[in-house]
Amino acid sequence: MPHSEYDTEPRIDTSIKHGDWRDDLYRDGYYVVKGVLPTEKAQSYVDRMFNWLESFPYGFKKDDKSTWNPKHLPDHIKGGMFYGYHCQHEKVLWDARTEPAIIDAFAKLWGTSDLLVSFDGMNFTLPAEHPPSEPWPHVDQNPIRKGMQCIQGILNLAPNGPTDGGLLVMKGSHALNEQFFKKFPEKVGRGTWGSIDWFGFEKDEVTWFEDRGCELVKVCADPGDLILWDSRTIHYNKLPESQNLRAVMYICYTPAAFASEEDRRKKVDYYNSKLGTTHWPHANIFHQEDKHLRLGKPDTYSRDAPFEEAEETELVLKLAGVKAY
Repeated sequence: MPHSEYDTEPRIDTSIKHGDWRDDLYRDGYYVVKGVLPTEKAQSYVDRMFNWLESFPYGFKKDDKSTWNPKHLPDHIKGGMFYGYHCQHEKVLWDARTEPAIIDAFAKLWGTSDLLVSFDGMNFTLPAEHPPSEPWPHVDQNPIRKGMQCIQGILNLAPNGPTDGGLLVMKGSHALNEQFFKKFPEKVGRGTWGSIDWFGFEKDEVTWFEDRGCELVKVCADPGDLILWDSRTIHYNKLPESQNLRAVMYICYTPAAFASEEDRRKKVDYYNSKLGTTHWPHANIFHQEDKHLRLGKPDTYSRDAPFEEAEETELVLKLAGVKAY
């Protein structure tokens, strides 16, 4: 997309006051919507995520904690982030994406229920002696993009407290994002991991935000809560200090009308190939190729499709961009 068009990209008008949680999201850059799913439903997703781990030939068993280690797990990063094996299109993830209460929260945010959903992964960090987390503060919105254009989401499925692994956000940093890149324009084009909407911050750059009142917050949530945050908010994932399970799904929706025809077609191709994309549902349709490595070596096992494919309902096809609203 030419840079001249970035100023006219669709976004949320954050000047409007609603008298509800949207105002807190606009102000702080994040918010926890409580009780989107019942606790029992959240636990059912956790059980199904355990079943997914048991579907691999590495010997993982839910009821045998001696197998709760990387030797018995499929490939993952940062303690428990799963993006390989076409897991983004597992039935368990699509079932969560089509939960009415989750869609309703994003429909309220965007003012429309005609939404696209991201083909994102999940985090299932098992209790273990994890090494201390190295901070990797970043944003998931290109500095050239203006305003609130993407709200990321985490469906939280297990109790998540102050010492558990989870999301850290720099409260209020979204409101200073544009000011930072205006002051330091040379940083805009700094290399990233490949996705044009990923930008990592160095320690002194984070200090710049702290000096202007931004506070690093560990976001806590109960099973069934939905964590939302502005993609301009500095954030990162940390490993647990506790011995508690972390179970989440990364789910994000934006209006279908935001997608260009080119991006919609690309999204449909990725859906048909059962590939994952970025956190963005309507733009930056980007896939990180699976290197098929596990424990640092080529994995002898691979999948060319999800283990359990979702039913292609009308809602699934609309959220994937295959069918029009």
